[in-house]
Amino acid sequence: MSISLKDIQAPIAPEMELFEKKFRASMKTRVLLLDRIMSYIVKRKGKQMRPMFVFFTAKLFRQTIDEPTYRGAALIELLHTATLVHDDVVDDANYRRGFFSVNALWKNKIAVLVGDYLLSKGLLLSLQNDDYELLKIVSNAVKEMSEGELLQIEKARRLDITEEVYFDIIRQKTASLIASCCAVGAASAGACKEEVEKARLFGEKVGIAFQIKDDLFDYGTAEIGKPVGIDIKEKKMTLPLIHALREADWLTKRRVIYNVKNNNGDNKRVQQVIDFVKQSGGIDYTIQVMNQYHAEALAILHTFPDSPSRRSLEYLIAYTIEREK
Repeated sequence: MSISLKDIQAPIAPEMELFEKKFRASMKTRVLLLDRIMSYIVKRKGKQMRPMFVFFTAKLFRQTIDEPTYRGAALIELLHTATLVHDDVVDDANYRRGFFSVNALWKNKIAVLVGDYLLSKGLLLSLQNDDYELLKIVSNAVKEMSEGELLQIEKARRLDITEEVYFDIIRQKTASLIASCCAVGAASAGACKEEVEKARLFGEKVGIAFQIKDDLFDYGTAEIGKPVGIDIKEKKMTLPLIHALREADWLTKRRVIYNVKNNNGDNKRVQQVIDFVKQSGGIDYTIQVMNQYHAEALAILHTFPDSPSRRSLEYLIAYTIEREK
């Protein structure tokens, strides 16, 4: 697909520009240290796919973007950023998206307090404007993300993740956030409960496809992306490996699991696991599953009337599974 993220964003460019101004203004504080950290966080913004999902979904129901939708997008950004700041502390990570993490620059204690501040800021934004439905949607997503992370940690110790558990983890860890973006977009535009749930389910399917694509990068399926083998080095069981192990004989399975458990960052052992997955059809199977979720997301999206927003969402979900990083 030749269309860029900037081209996809074009129909909502004015809304995105206004959102950025509103979001920057909402991050201002009278505490000098906090203000400096907030400015740093805002500058590190990524592709802004979350607000895009909110605005495009809202436009499926109403052509004009009103204040509740801007607040909904801000709420998601605030609560999600809070979880990322806390995640970096938990993971002892010094970088995020090529920038120093908050904890790397200002230490763990400050990073935890900043995460708490962002969380409370999001809660107050909703409560002060009576956006209870939006708060319920996003709070549920944060709960799901935390549960997914803990489930992954619990299972990673024994490397006994089945395909069913894998999908539970990525549905909670990744898909719940994109699902909440779409549900917030619909709810903020006045959609009924059934339509909000349909939008949420659409986002969940997109989120699962997105995470599967991310997992494929670990096997060198693109020239650009995260370092090859990083999931294996971190002993994370993803779909290509889970499928390959399921198809393997007992002896091969035992050898591969030993290599994952005891790789200690050894590139040779990691490469052996990657080669095993590729030879066992793990990549082809995973691409097939990803395409199935893409098709299911499209099927839900096509129950909404044709519109520029619907077409933009089609481009956006195609982008998520065809991206090279």
